[in-house]
Amino acid sequence: MNCIDILNQKELENIAEKLGELVDSGDIICMVGDLGAGKTTFIQALAVGLGVEDCVTSPTFVLINEYDGRIPLYHFDVYRINHIGEMEDLGYEEYFYGDGVCAIEWADLIEDILPHNHLRVEIRITGIKTRRICFAGTDDYYDGMIKELLKK
Repeated sequence: MNCIDILNQKELENIAEKLGELVDSGDIICMVGDLGAGKTTFIQALAVGLGVEDCVTSPTFVLINEYDGRIPLYHFDVYRINHIGEMEDLGYEEYFYGDGVCAIEWADLIEDILPHNHLRVEIRITGIKTRRICFAGTDDYYDGMIKELLKK
């Protein structure tokens, strides 16, 4: 796992926006972290990097929001999922294996159905404004993305 310590929300947004510039069609970004750690803020900045102009909000009650950018962004929040069948009802496979980027909050709750290849982004609260963001790729593609992302 590659981790970076950030001092404030602006630094979190900068790294997420850079990731938004690096991702490509079919990428899966799995967000993990405590409530209030900054997962939604991260995805909002990721959307900026993708060229999304709409206001990005957490889809906590609808499970998924779709946004147009240079490639589509599919923003999932599975916090309130009770069983995997709810994901099947959404037709999650069309999103996971489609032409857009999937960003999934609380991805650890649906690990059984996640594609094998994905980027895991874990945000840990280390202080009132500080966070530690850890990235883990499942293959060379995502490992290369992490390396590019963490370049100074």
